[in-house]
Amino acid sequence: MSWQPEEQPLRQLAQCLKDSLSGHDINAQKNAELLLKQARQSPDIDKYLAFVFSSSSPPPAVNMDATSYFSARAAAAVMLKNNVRTSYKAIPDSSKDYMRSIILHTLRDDNSQMRGYAGNVITEMVRQGGIMGWPQVLSELINLVSNAEGNVPKQAQEGGMSALLKICEDNKKALDKDYQGQRPLNFMFPKLLESTTSELPKVRSDALASMNVFIPEKPQAVVENLDAVMQQLFRLASDPSDEVRKHVCRSFVHIADIAPQKIIPHMEGLVDYMVTQQRNVENADLALDAAEFWLCVGEDEKLRNCLGPHLPKIVPVLLESMVYGEDDILRLEGEKEDAELEDKEEDIKPAFATSKAGRGTNANGEPTSGANGNGGASAMPDDDDDLSEGEIDDFDDDDSLADPEEMWNLRKCSAAALDVLASVFHEPVFAATLPYLTTNLMHPDWPNREAAVLALGAIADGCMDDVTPHLPSLTPFLLSLLDDSEPVVRQITCWALGRYSGWAAGLNDAGKKEFFEPMMAGLLKKMLDKNKRVQEAAASGFANLEEKSMGKLKDYCQVIVQHFVECFARYKDRNMFILYDCVQTLAEHVGPALAQPNLVNILMPALIQRWNKVSDQSKEMFPLLECLSYVATALGELFAPYAPGIFSKCINIIHRNLEETMMAETNPGLDIPDKDFLVTSLDLLSAIIQALDRPSGTQLVASTQNFFQLLALCMRDTNNDVRQSAYALLGDCAIYVFIQLQPHLPNILEILISQLDLAQVARDAEETGYSVINNACWSVGEISMRHREGMQPYVDQLLQKIGTILFDGKVPESLNENAAIALGRLGIGCASNLAPHLAQIAPPFLRSIKHVMWTDEKGHALTGFMRIMLANPGAMEQSLLEFFSEMAKADRSLVNGPTEEQAWFRDDFQKVLQQYKSMIPDFNSFLGNLPADEQRNFRDLYGL
Repeated sequence: MSWQPEEQPLRQLAQCLKDSLSGHDINAQKNAELLLKQARQSPDIDKYLAFVFSSSSPPPAVNMDATSYFSARAAAAVMLKNNVRTSYKAIPDSSKDYMRSIILHTLRDDNSQMRGYAGNVITEMVRQGGIMGWPQVLSELINLVSNAEGNVPKQAQEGGMSALLKICEDNKKALDKDYQGQRPLNFMFPKLLESTTSELPKVRSDALASMNVFIPEKPQAVVENLDAVMQQLFRLASDPSDEVRKHVCRSFVHIADIAPQKIIPHMEGLVDYMVTQQRNVENADLALDAAEFWLCVGEDEKLRNCLGPHLPKIVPVLLESMVYGEDDILRLEGEKEDAELEDKEEDIKPAFATSKAGRGTNANGEPTSGANGNGGASAMPDDDDDLSEGEIDDFDDDDSLADPEEMWNLRKCSAAALDVLASVFHEPVFAATLPYLTTNLMHPDWPNREAAVLALGAIADGCMDDVTPHLPSLTPFLLSLLDDSEPVVRQITCWALGRYSGWAAGLNDAGKKEFFEPMMAGLLKKMLDKNKRVQEAAASGFANLEEKSMGKLKDYCQVIVQHFVECFARYKDRNMFILYDCVQTLAEHVGPALAQPNLVNILMPALIQRWNKVSDQSKEMFPLLECLSYVATALGELFAPYAPGIFSKCINIIHRNLEETMMAETNPGLDIPDKDFLVTSLDLLSAIIQALDRPSGTQLVASTQNFFQLLALCMRDTNNDVRQSAYALLGDCAIYVFIQLQPHLPNILEILISQLDLAQVARDAEETGYSVINNACWSVGEISMRHREGMQPYVDQLLQKIGTILFDGKVPESLNENAAIALGRLGIGCASNLAPHLAQIAPPFLRSIKHVMWTDEKGHALTGFMRIMLANPGAMEQSLLEFFSEMAKADRSLVNGPTEEQAWFRDDFQKVLQQYKSMIPDFNSFLGNLPADEQRNFRDLYGL
């Protein structure tokens, strides 16, 4: 006989569950929550929860009306799911068996919300217990969906399909895993395809959505069924359900990505279809999925050319889709002057540009960061968040708080697609866009004006040659729009001007005066707009102008810095992030032009005032620290008065972060602190040490307690970015404060050598892992230049580690090059130790060093290598000609330079020449094996 609940506990539980959701009686709610917490200790609690949830009407023992019992069921479902999520392994097997036997029945419930809850519980059980923990659930759900028994209600079919979709989303990899020669997906995928023929639109759309989970991964099950999928998609293309057609569009996008050859024969029909779907003004999600097709195809080299003949159809629908909709217009028209209002905490999202290469490609007037192709606009739900139909959960979901302007939507997708197509097709896109610009740039309705400016900015990069003849007339018009009455028009105009700032910066003096200076002045003025979004867009546009102008802003530093300082006085917290980026970009591109006392005396107090205001634990510290790194580098010695306080605060931030990390590692209840505090602090310390003269830098480090102990801890950190910055700082310490570093070298070198291990590079973080070793190699070289003979105790270990890198053809070329430089520099003081290995290390060393530019670093490496050669000249028999070939390409300034290291290079090479002249009977004939141009260079450079 199956398990049955006892009446008294059942009655109490149902009442507590109902009361836990009572917003009217707070005392009852708190008491219920306490009792439910105690009830969790019962081994049968999950059976009771499953029973309450699965009973569609109140059991006889529960004296409760239908509405109250519905609340109890909802609370039971949420509690059951959370118990499964947090304590699955502790749930008795008998409870799990009972749950499996009863929960599937709830998919037949008349209430769609309860069916959704059932799907959530089923999904969580599969997620926690694994596919093999409940292997029959897949076939049971498929039988339910397919109405195998012939008497399954429609709502049960829909509930089953919804549960299958959740399982697919949460177990994508597990379903394509091999279990004793069987892959569940090979069985499931054809069944999902069959379900797309259901008479129920909800089943068809969820079946397609389930298939779309797997298509991008291109598993065997998809490849084998791809032709059948294509045929069914064409049948479903005219489905009356918008939801079905939305997933049809998504499927075509995925297939275009994984199998473009399947798309090419149908391109004309697909273009017509996607254009039609994108014009569906009633369903923005469907239109967005159709618009994604242009992005996908435009970015695919195999597909993009197929769009060429269809641009006259495609471009107009993209332009139409870039106009704000009615809801957005109502929302945006309410935005006026808000610059004096304080920001809400949820509005402040630290996002400073870590990769500036992508700035200006986003169509919403904000800089992009290289991390997100949407310019940070996508708002994907958390992987663990599978709430549906009003489910309550312990985790906050702040999607409802997301700024609509930051969401990825049809407008942004269309603008991005236009940008991509312009970059591929150029003039034809401009020709298709021009009529729209002519009609709408001066349109009396602001949404049309705004969309036209957006279009003009979107085609900037791809159609610059075609737009350029029109810019002398367009630029004054755009500048006039900076004073438009609607903030959103001013905002997009700032972005568009930033896109065309490179053209203005490249004009002659007269052209700059007519166009560039007004453009610069207009953006600076709008940085002080009374609307925050306009301020942000103007700052972003100006940062774009700074990058595209490069060093051409040197003559304008006074007026720029004055505006920046005024922004510091007026901006609220959110816009400080983009302001830091403006200051940082100016410092990066004008460099020493900022190092003027009059500029320093107004810029630095504004930065220091903010520095003193921002908490050490605020995430605003990240962009502020990065900004100060660039400023310190630009100001050099003029940064000295501000260095001690900033240096000390960085040390305190590092110390606190490391302490909190250690506490979190021993106490699982504590969160690991954000490692960006370490990264940006270490980078700023490096910048300060480089900026100051050696005595000032030395004094700073000497007066800092535990400086090198903290650096050693950062060198051991588990985070790649932290270690990368730590080894950069170590190399700078070797260059600028070696006297302070030297006593700590035994410990430092032990850590450093352990880092030179390719086995530590994780597969899922190869790029950053190699960057850490790159910096470690560089720091080995810098230490070797100054510690010289002191490196002898470490030679064998270093040779083994560096040699492994040099012989590994799979590592990035830059790492091989840095390893070669490190090895060569090590030879300056340890030549006799390395000489016995010369025959083995010469080929990979020369192979790598020839790719390195002729700088002092390369000169140092070759000097050390020559000393190794002189200690074992016979070992170069196979590699000598290759070495002379490289020396024939040496930079003349290096050969004839005045520094001590350059003198080493000259003198050691003369010794090498004399050595091999004495060893090779006909040395001139030997040199004759070099190509004629290398022979001439060689003899000319070295006076032979």
